[in-house]
Amino acid sequence: MQKEWFAEWFNTEYYHILYQDRNEEEANRFISNLISFLNIPKNSKLLDLACGKGRHSKILNSFSYDVLGVDLSENSILEAKKETTATLRFDTHDMRKVIPKLKFAAVFNLFTSFGYFDSPEENQKVCSSVSDMLNSNGKFIIDFMNAEKVIRNLVLSEEKTIDGITFKLERRFDGRHIFKEIHFSDKGQSFHFTERVQALNLQDFQALLSANFKILETFGSFDLAPFSAVNSDRLIIIAELKS
Repeated sequence: MQKEWFAEWFNTEYYHILYQDRNEEEANRFISNLISFLNIPKNSKLLDLACGKGRHSKILNSFSYDVLGVDLSENSILEAKKETTATLRFDTHDMRKVIPKLKFAAVFNLFTSFGYFDSPEENQKVCSSVSDMLNSNGKFIIDFMNAEKVIRNLVLSEEKTIDGITFKLERRFDGRHIFKEIHFSDKGQSFHFTERVQALNLQDFQALLSANFKILETFGSFDLAPFSAVNSDRLIIIAELKS
């Protein structure tokens, strides 16, 4: 059975090379702003869903929360586990499935870690699983790209040279997904990977979440500015489990 694109690409060292230039100060500010807004009691259990190497998990943990970070990438989790503590743990997990016997005050899904699947039903599985893992009145926080702005400003082709590797990136929109074709060579071998993310807008998320959640707030930036489909860089959704 062929691996899903994200299971293959995210598990390579090259994914982390391409995206290594992430703004740590920005990530810290974003998490700090979220924590202030959410006002979740200290020592609560939080889930970082699709955590990668645990960047956001570690920041959440620094605010005195008990954090579990999960990701499908075994290599990312192996790296993240190097910083395991009594209140910061990591495990491999498919976000479409429920983690048995665990409940959380909040589930965080950050840095456009949604919409990887082929069908709306798979997205619904994620939302349903999250609802099953939340305490009463638990929060589901989604940080997604503002797909409408991304599509309008799509950079069709560019090159990036990082750590001596030149990545050739080509983007397109097929009416439903935003594709990024990634070509590069290293150690005498040529590589090609494809990223494919559903171009979900606010209305799509409202439909996905409506069965189990009520949306409390939407923001358009890491500073939690109001969301604008025209101008915002991000679509950040704060949803609460329906009682």
